[in-house]
Amino acid sequence: MMKIGIIIVSLLLCTGMVYSQGRISGKVLDQLEAPLRFVSVVLYNAETDELVTGTISDDTGNFSFSNISLGSYFLDVSFIGFKTQKSSLFYLTYEQSNVNLNFVLEENIELLNEVVITSRRPVIQQTAEKLIINLEQSQMISSNLQDVLKKVPGIIVINGNVTYGGQQGVKILINGKTTDYMDISSLLRDFPADNIAKVELIQQPGAEFDADGSGPLINIILKKNVSLGTNGSVKLNAGYDNRPEYGLSSSIASYKNKLNWQLDAGYKKSAWREDLFIKRNINNQIYDQATIEPYSPKTIRFNGGIDYYITEQHVIGVGARLIDTESDRIASNSTYIIKGDVSENLFTDNSFERNSKTVNLNPYYKFEDEKNQLILDFDYVNYNNDNINTIYKIKESDVSYNDQRYFQDGKYKIITYKGDYKRSVNDGFNWMFGSKYSKVSTDNDLESFEHTATGEFGLDPNQSNRFLISEDIVALYFKVFKKCKTWSFSGGLRWEHSDTKGTSSNPYEVKNRVVSKLFPSVSIDRSINEQFGINLSYSYRILRPSYNSLNSFVFYYDPYTFEKGNPNLKPEFTNSFQFNLTFERKPFFSIAYNNTNDALFELVSQNDLTAQTSRSIINLSKRENWNFRVFAPVKFGNRLDGYSGIIVNYNKYKSSVLSPKLDLDKWSLTWYSNIEYQLPWDIHSELIGYYTTGGLQGQIEHDWLAGLSFALGKKFMNDKFKVNLGIEEVLNRKFEGRIRYANINADIQSDWSRQNVYLQLTYNFGSNFNKKKETRSASEEEQERIKENN
Repeated sequence: MMKIGIIIVSLLLCTGMVYSQGRISGKVLDQLEAPLRFVSVVLYNAETDELVTGTISDDTGNFSFSNISLGSYFLDVSFIGFKTQKSSLFYLTYEQSNVNLNFVLEENIELLNEVVITSRRPVIQQTAEKLIINLEQSQMISSNLQDVLKKVPGIIVINGNVTYGGQQGVKILINGKTTDYMDISSLLRDFPADNIAKVELIQQPGAEFDADGSGPLINIILKKNVSLGTNGSVKLNAGYDNRPEYGLSSSIASYKNKLNWQLDAGYKKSAWREDLFIKRNINNQIYDQATIEPYSPKTIRFNGGIDYYITEQHVIGVGARLIDTESDRIASNSTYIIKGDVSENLFTDNSFERNSKTVNLNPYYKFEDEKNQLILDFDYVNYNNDNINTIYKIKESDVSYNDQRYFQDGKYKIITYKGDYKRSVNDGFNWMFGSKYSKVSTDNDLESFEHTATGEFGLDPNQSNRFLISEDIVALYFKVFKKCKTWSFSGGLRWEHSDTKGTSSNPYEVKNRVVSKLFPSVSIDRSINEQFGINLSYSYRILRPSYNSLNSFVFYYDPYTFEKGNPNLKPEFTNSFQFNLTFERKPFFSIAYNNTNDALFELVSQNDLTAQTSRSIINLSKRENWNFRVFAPVKFGNRLDGYSGIIVNYNKYKSSVLSPKLDLDKWSLTWYSNIEYQLPWDIHSELIGYYTTGGLQGQIEHDWLAGLSFALGKKFMNDKFKVNLGIEEVLNRKFEGRIRYANINADIQSDWSRQNVYLQLTYNFGSNFNKKKETRSASEEEQERIKENN
């Protein structure tokens, strides 16, 4: 009967006898009947399954569609953190041209125990294993990944060094895999923030993550194109950081029918500096060394991806990335050797001609229905780093020195196959398992030259070497989640087997290392009452040496300072425990304890005969870390929103093998805060600050540090045009430290770019109708172990 009615209405429409359009409206609530805003509501034609239009709910949870042609339709309603709902079939007819549909969204089981702490600023959510910072609704736009990480509670970024309230060993992942960049400083400064959807601080990684690491994981989740139709953006960056810097990027994406694609490209010329001052006492002489090193790398990047939705459950896609960085620079070195009233000097320059290129290809397949999810993922990375490094004497120097030149070429290839399957039995029970295979091959070639009497550079075969690494890693894991009334349990077991072979040409030597272990992880939650809840978690992890630290190369920064590899390194193993106390379902107090055997440690040594210092990674007997955290939201009225917290951290390093024995320990306290305030004329302001007392960075005991950054943001042209202005590192506080171990008596000062100003202009164009977000997580920890000194 209904079909006959539609046919009659259609005939009447053809003759122009009736009005041919209707209206659809409704409201979206959560399970507590509170309205949900920014919910994606998409309208589909029921006969063709084609997209008609889309919208988002307003501040009261209401949505509506007007001027909709008569016919049969259904709605798709989705919001991050909640289960997607699909309405039943409904009709717009001449008799009923207005339809009202209401939705109550259920919380996603994967996000159980998550608590929304803030609203207008980046949304912060806490689970048993991780802290989630959702940036998609934030009014403030950061320029790079370094700015984004400053918004993560407890994360302190100082001159490219990332710590978690004094805790070292923080690893950075991109979509569940380690970065395609091979240097952390470059990653932090060059990776664009506008590609980032959210950040996960994973304090206790589960079995689905690689067991590699000793500290927290920072997982950067990139944005997927979820806007229907064609859309894009153009962004211009300009600033002053020791020297002018600028960048231009653009992106375009399209989501129509079953095809979703996106392209973006960018160019950036950065500017910063890293100055180092060392004063050492050697045999009644003072060595006063200074290195002034300005950086001005140029980076070109291209990213692309395409997803094809074969059916509603089956998706295939591929992503590709190309990053090319040129980092030519000259570091100026000066050394004054003082004994009583007599002083000698040596002035040198260190010239770098460096180029690195990364190519990444990532095809995947995904199947998902209400109960099952299967992801098959392949990842290919090809990384090349070419460098010519020349140290030469300048000016008139009292100390003689033969100029040195180094050709260093590094090639890395990583191939990874990964599969994950998840079964959701019901709202309180799910399990998953997966496997991964990685094959890594590295080829590092060092040719060392010394200036001869003929005025040319001659090859020094004793300092030249070629080092090859071949590594295979196989992993299997299983994880289960169960919730029962006030209790929830999450437990997993991961098995990893790695076979590593290192070959050195000078002298010829082959070293094999096989590691095969089980890595358990478990988490138990309980809601004590309406106010209090507790969580206990444990994980066992491995940290393999970086490929660069295994190289037996010797690399000079200046005539008196060099770095050397250690092919005898073993991986470290960490037992990690954590206790969380929540009040009214909000994070309140946490205690964490890590105990690491064969800890990887950067040891600074000194040769009193040559007056040279060297850095090298070694294995310590033990490293211990205690971490106490208090976290609380900060909110006053409707304009001020944010968070603040305190972390008390204790580090202890111990080795009985070294002579003299190494036994270092230090307590430190870190305060951090991130406040956003809405000024008149809808201008958003953000203030980020931290203060940390003295602590340990390996052998270096440092004094207090503090930082303060400020930013303003304003939207124009119906929110399509955004302007951000900021100043970073307002406080002029340098890093002051010292080493007092064995024969080393050194004072260290590190100075970097501060009080830098930036301006960011962003224009968004195209549609803004959102569809269901698709995220996937693949794992590729081997890339993090490739490091180059940019």
